[in-house]
Amino acid sequence: MGQDYYAVLELGRDATAADIKKAYRKLALKNHPLKCKEPWAPRRFRELAEAYDVLSDPMKKGIYDKFGEEGLKGGIPLEFGGENPWTAGYVFHNNPDKVFREFFGGDNPFAGRCGGAGGCCCDPFFRGFPPKRGLILPFRGLRGRGAMKQDPPIVRDLHLSLEDLFYGCTRKIKISRRVMNEDGQTSTVRDKILTIDVQPGWKQGTRITFEKEGDQGPNIIPADITFVVQEKLHPRFKRANDNLIYVATIPLAEVKSQAQGTRSQPPRSSPGSSKPLSLRCSPQYCKMVPGEGMPLLQDPRRKGDLLIYFNIRFPQKLTPEKKKLLKNALLP
Repeated sequence: MGQDYYAVLELGRDATAADIKKAYRKLALKNHPLKCKEPWAPRRFRELAEAYDVLSDPMKKGIYDKFGEEGLKGGIPLEFGGENPWTAGYVFHNNPDKVFREFFGGDNPFAGRCGGAGGCCCDPFFRGFPPKRGLILPFRGLRGRGAMKQDPPIVRDLHLSLEDLFYGCTRKIKISRRVMNEDGQTSTVRDKILTIDVQPGWKQGTRITFEKEGDQGPNIIPADITFVVQEKLHPRFKRANDNLIYVATIPLAEVKSQAQGTRSQPPRSSPGSSKPLSLRCSPQYCKMVPGEGMPLLQDPRRKGDLLIYFNIRFPQKLTPEKKKLLKNALLP
């Protein structure tokens, strides 16, 4: 069962936007690791941040209310077709302090009433504790008085077929991110389309980075968004670096005719070729076809090789008559 964000914020399903903000304010201050010294405080603080990040965004909240955490994080089917029939899944940026800072506008919510930056006797966070000289809270230095820090990178998978990596293609991916308004203090969630031009010959693990396309906020540098190529399984070919591997399964009864002639319906030489291949085959034989593999990234006009392995399918049972016929067919 998926995580219940409403339960995390101690709310019911009918909670309003104001209820969600009020609950997060109360629980985040109560469970902040600087205030709560219990060992579970960091985990609880992170859960509160993720729950608020989802429920405070109308789009993410709508998907969560209808499809739950599985639909939110795994993606949901689009109403209309296209190159990618599924939406991109939600990934929490795993930075609860970022959510906390943005909620309080970059101010130190623990600042005391006697004009200090925190750590004084009237600071509600330090009430009951003696003052500590030189104590610096992580909220100090905000609003331009401290060094700006970039959010951790956001990494997502980009699933591509073997044909996509053979020919090259263009992928357009919609992201939702927070963008600062003109007042410099508040933000709005807006959509943006990122375009990826897939080059022929790209391999599994290729990384494409869009710099500073993450959420914007006061006194922070937006995170980089990185897409990592994941190659989909192909029903016929397997890739090995720049080469392609094809396994041809042949019944034992055809071995003699295949060894002496050509296969009646040989496979296409590669995803990008329509010409058949004339192949001589024998048990445990591998045929290498030069230049019919994947395009080389450095020079797409050149290609790797195609390796065809023959898998001889032996029958499970043979009658005496069939044994005699097979013996006559295989012996010279």
